[in-house]
Amino acid sequence: MNTADTPAPSPAAPAAAVGAAPLYWMALGTFAIGTEGFMIAGMLPTVAGDLHVSPAIAGQLVVAFTAAYAISSPILTALTGALNRRLLLIATMGLFALANLLAWRAPGYEALLLARIVLAMAAGLYVPNAMALAGALVAPDKRGGALAIVSGGLTVAVALGAPLGVLIADRLDWRMTFAGVAVLSALAMLGLMRGLPRGIGDHLPVASLRERINAARNGRVLHGLLTTLLWATGAYTMYTYFAIYLNEVAEVRGAHVGYGLLLWGVSAAVGVMAGGKLSDRLGFARVSGPSLMFMMLSFLALAAIAYTLSPGYALLPVYLAMIVWGVSAWAFHPAQQARLMNIAGVKLASIVLSLNASFMYLGFSLGAAVGALTVATGSVREVGLVAAAFVAGALLLLRGAIRREAASPAAA
Repeated sequence: MNTADTPAPSPAAPAAAVGAAPLYWMALGTFAIGTEGFMIAGMLPTVAGDLHVSPAIAGQLVVAFTAAYAISSPILTALTGALNRRLLLIATMGLFALANLLAWRAPGYEALLLARIVLAMAAGLYVPNAMALAGALVAPDKRGGALAIVSGGLTVAVALGAPLGVLIADRLDWRMTFAGVAVLSALAMLGLMRGLPRGIGDHLPVASLRERINAARNGRVLHGLLTTLLWATGAYTMYTYFAIYLNEVAEVRGAHVGYGLLLWGVSAAVGVMAGGKLSDRLGFARVSGPSLMFMMLSFLALAAIAYTLSPGYALLPVYLAMIVWGVSAWAFHPAQQARLMNIAGVKLASIVLSLNASFMYLGFSLGAAVGALTVATGSVREVGLVAAAFVAGALLLLRGAIRREAASPAAA
């Protein structure tokens, strides 16, 4: 039976009214978006060589995507707030599939860069709207689980999708990874067409640009967003050029880069799950601070390995540092979200989390740009030091905020 032709439930209809299948179709969409977004870094050496550009120039493919996502997502989400969410998700996933086909057939660097900008704009519209609709499909006491399913697509993409893309690029061709994501996106679009009842989410509220700006003016919120920005900048300074780092420092190439990213991705998935559970049990301050500390130490370790060990002895220490990096970096993420929700309160939580995502992607963009500058003017061996400096800045901001809150009970 085609559920698209059934009468539409109210926006707050319980999950039993439509079933859980729509959540998984939306999760397939976030998986496709996460795979495309994270896989490019592991393919940079191959893409740079094939398109006859330097690694630093190839890195602008990451800068373009993350910057376009950060800037366009809050603006386009606010501008399209009056549109039906079902149609918007279907349309943006269709656009995402088409843009992947454009990337697959891109004749040169400039065309691929343009395709990635379109991909970012589609992704920046899809993800927040999918999260909003996931909460509307279920009863209030089931919303946490629904959001976990949809956002889980991104986590699985980090752990499996991006490494798989690198392996496909090694076995076949880097262009085939975009073709594969286009197929995933088309499947998600068809699933949304069949699985989402017509009219679902017709009147869901959306924050205006003015409301988003007013939320960001809160000093404690802005302080938290700047912490996210520095964390993300440090993370992507290293991640964007990590395939090149593996090439040079440990002589890891081809499919073995994919295996390395798989190890990192699984570590990141463990970090997300552990960070969320520990934050609930111990409090976000006891998770976010140590997470940033270990993340910084892992980047310093990667820099030290690059300068002190020969390739024959570097591989195992690099992998150990990768594990610490993956776990600590992504354990910080849910703890930071919990902290921002605590600051903002229930009423403004969705706005602040949306802003947090924008600052995260802005940090990804800055990190990719900083990494490109480091590689172009120095060496990929120095990237770990630069990344550690940004994470140290995030740690200082966080500790300063925690001290002020401890000294001012009224602010807590």
